Amino acid sequence: MVEQTLPRQVRCAIYTRKSTEEGLEQPFNSLDAQREAAVAYLQSQRHLGWTLVETRFDDGGFSGGNMERPALQQLLQQIEARQVDCVLVYKVDRLSRSLLDFARLMDRFDQRSVSFVSVTQQFNTTTSLGRLTLNILLSFAQFEREIISERTRDKMSAARRKGKWVGGTPVLGYDVDPRGGRLIVNQCEAKRVREIFELYRKHRSLAVVVAELAQRGWTTKSWKSRRGVRHTGRPFTKASLRLLLINAIYCGKVNHRNVIYQGEHTAIIEPVLWDQVNSDFGKATRPQPEPSHEPQEAPLAGLLICAGCQQPMIATYSNKGTRRYRYYVCNTARQKGWKACETKSVSANLMESSMALQLRSQLSPAETREAVRLSEPRWTALLEQDPKVIRTLVEQIRYDGPNGAVWVKLRDAGDSSAEHRTLTFEYKIPRRRGRSLPAFRLRPASETLTRPPRLARLIALAHKLEAQVRSGRMKDYAELARLAQITPARIGQIVILGQLAPAIQEHILLLTAEHESTITERQLRAIAREPRWDRQREQFERLLAEQA
Repeated sequence: MVEQTLPRQVRCAIYTRKSTEEGLEQPFNSLDAQREAAVAYLQSQRHLGWTLVETRFDDGGFSGGNMERPALQQLLQQIEARQVDCVLVYKVDRLSRSLLDFARLMDRFDQRSVSFVSVTQQFNTTTSLGRLTLNILLSFAQFEREIISERTRDKMSAARRKGKWVGGTPVLGYDVDPRGGRLIVNQCEAKRVREIFELYRKHRSLAVVVAELAQRGWTTKSWKSRRGVRHTGRPFTKASLRLLLINAIYCGKVNHRNVIYQGEHTAIIEPVLWDQVNSDFGKATRPQPEPSHEPQEAPLAGLLICAGCQQPMIATYSNKGTRRYRYYVCNTARQKGWKACETKSVSANLMESSMALQLRSQLSPAETREAVRLSEPRWTALLEQDPKVIRTLVEQIRYDGPNGAVWVKLRDAGDSSAEHRTLTFEYKIPRRRGRSLPAFRLRPASETLTRPPRLARLIALAHKLEAQVRSGRMKDYAELARLAQITPARIGQIVILGQLAPAIQEHILLLTAEHESTITERQLRAIAREPRWDRQREQFERLLAEQA
């Protein structure tokens, strides 16, 4: 008696695609028709062990010119997991209209031994003739896609040259006609647009107008798409205001490829006013030298947040002659003008040096380092002022410019099974005062008492000098002395201050100028010669008690 062997099970996935979203809301659309034809074909092959994978792989509204499709990516993931043995499509171009992309897909299918079947096009890829047929079909599919794209671009260009609205994001002051093809004036918004143009003609400053619009509570266009998705207007920034002011739609025209054509819609702004406003933006700028793109050290980038605006503070710099001044500026101040944020900016050197000192002070106790899982190599790197270690320790920094308060949160230990605590601490740095003084340039102590005292500046300088030698930028301290035009002995007197215990450095950093006179540099140098920090702290406490 001959035993009957059952066919091997072939797990089949059906992939469907439609380039546009038109008609997808219907109860039975193109995707359903493609799937129905594929299911019927699969039923005819059940005697060969073909079974349907229940997961649907439908891409509605996605072009076949690329592989950025969610359902296709999901299908490829299941193929990599060896959960699919065969892929069924209605036609070859449903999988891809790109010859290169299709070749890559076939290669991935072959690597996982996955077969490919087109329901309405019969070919066998195991023969040379079958592969030739497949490549011819794909070439025509790609050619068809490119022809459709060219026709669409030509049609839209012709419509723009005639001044028609061909779609896109609606602009403030106009609504899109429900019948499509043209813009109609929104009288309420049009009044605001006219006032915005008048404000700019009066002030001639984007920052001033943005601040005024923020005070009035005016935002960009709020609109709803055909699918019912609500797009809420956002507060104006200098970039969005500039785009509004240079938009030729408001004077009844359209801009297509930098050529202005007369539009079919009604103008909101008189052409004379539009030309006056745009004369500022159309001025030829002087040729600028090629930027050097020098790398900027900003260890607090991405960590520092403005406490008042809850916006990130961006690392930037300015040059004066050969000197570069680094600072962090609030993103609100950058986008909406200097008056929009009370914090505005802070000196990068001041913030980074104070952060390094505070970290060394807070983490100096061994039990604290153990609580936050700080390894000895990272602690050593922090002592050597490695700026990279700050990013590995700190999760977030909030800075409040008006009172100089800094709030720091360290990163979690990363071991959820072990007991640990998240360490946070606060401290203050000299406040930024004055309306026009940048954050990196503080007033003299005799005027505002906000400049760091002399001892604090010497300690910061000591760490800078030591970092120059450790990083290899300077050969030794003798070379530093020659460059700074001071004696090597004076360099040694400054550098030894960096050997003070972190707790002592923190105390010196927070001293005001009026209290600094109680401690001298010579007394600090004598304490710094003691190698043990605990004994340094004892000597420093005795010194403070004597001065009290």
